[in-house]
Amino acid sequence: MSGSSTPRERRRALGAWAAVCVIWGTTYLGIKLALTTIPPFLIGGLRYTAAGAALAIARRAAGEPLPSRHTWPGFALLGLLMFGLGNGGVVWAETWVSSGLAAVIIATSPFWMVAVEAFVPGGERLRPLQVAGLVLGFAGILLLVGPSVLQGGSSGGRVLAGVLALQVACAGWALGSSYGKRHAPRTSPMMSAGVQMLTGGVIMLVAGTALGDWPRLRFDATSLGALVYLTVAGSLAAFAAYVYALAHLPVSMVSLYAYINPIIAVALGTALLGEPFDRRMALGIGVILAGLAVVSIRQPSA
Repeated sequence: MSGSSTPRERRRALGAWAAVCVIWGTTYLGIKLALTTIPPFLIGGLRYTAAGAALAIARRAAGEPLPSRHTWPGFALLGLLMFGLGNGGVVWAETWVSSGLAAVIIATSPFWMVAVEAFVPGGERLRPLQVAGLVLGFAGILLLVGPSVLQGGSSGGRVLAGVLALQVACAGWALGSSYGKRHAPRTSPMMSAGVQMLTGGVIMLVAGTALGDWPRLRFDATSLGALVYLTVAGSLAAFAAYVYALAHLPVSMVSLYAYINPIIAVALGTALLGEPFDRRMALGIGVILAGLAVVSIRQPSA
């Protein structure tokens, strides 16, 4: 897809990628604020169902056809991977860990993308330098959360559960991105974004219903404002931008938003929520970002 993009499309894709970098960095704070009164899967279900329906209706009104019936299973798979697992894992994890820590762990998603690409037919094989980057990034995660997990008790158990949920989220997002790059149903990037969000939102609403979340749903000014922001900016604007960037730029390039998101999220969490930030966390972030830099180094094929 990216190889056939025109210069104008590439410039637009770079702008879309920049928007993703900034907006998604703020959504971790938004999720934390929404969780004060809204159960986890209903946050994702409500925001993505509303955003997906709005985008699909807007594109249909602009003259774009809806995807054909036989393509909907593919969209449902993308919705499950990227939203049910990808976003659902993040929101679930933020019930246990800080928004900044969640963003830092999600920064390891390029590791998962590289690993997935190494195993799919026609994907880029892992090279020794990339393996070294993966090991370095894993060491950063251990440095970041290891002491909290090893201290035991309920606090350590919550941190471990949050980290595991975030790794599920990374895996789901990487699998969905790789599948979407190769097998996404043929339609425009914007219509595709709308239908993916719609199917993913419905899946999350079903999950929330199965978990009995509706009786616990309530709103106040903070959680409602956060949900509206997550829907309009974090879902409608940013995910549409992500899909557009993914259609016109290499996966390795698009995934670099993970460098910027944690910096914004940690700064906001520390400044507005009083979340802890110490030398160990700073060192862990540095090691993880160093691992990302190593993994992202482009090497000529042998």
